[in-house]
Amino acid sequence: MASTGSTFSVIGSDVTIKGDITASADLHIDGQIEGDIACASLVQGESSHIAGAISAESARIGGAVTGSITARELVVLQNARIEGDVHYDTLTIEQGAAVEGRFAHRETGKHHAVEPALPDDDSEPKLHIAS
Repeated sequence: MASTGSTFSVIGSDVTIKGDITASADLHIDGQIEGDIACASLVQGESSHIAGAISAESARIGGAVTGSITARELVVLQNARIEGDVHYDTLTIEQGAAVEGRFAHRETGKHHAVEPALPDDDSEPKLHIAS
């Protein structure tokens, strides 16, 4: 189904939400969230804190996250602090970002555990370090 326009929702820095958020729109979060988030695209502001699992097609994480992140395209900005496992198709991490957890490439269409990346195999995911 074709979209008639770009829609996004903003959760301001003065907002605290306790509960899960599901959105078909893109989200920009500057506030505090205690719950899981599922959306098409997520942009997290530097002062934001999310305590819960994140699932998005694309995510730009700039604040604190306590919980797992699953995204097709993930960018971890330099001020980001993540405590939890990260599942991705493509990943960019800026210098200065901190992650305490495991990274795992999502394997679409496969039903077994993700194998560690082998340095000589070009089919494995690439890790991009932004300066």
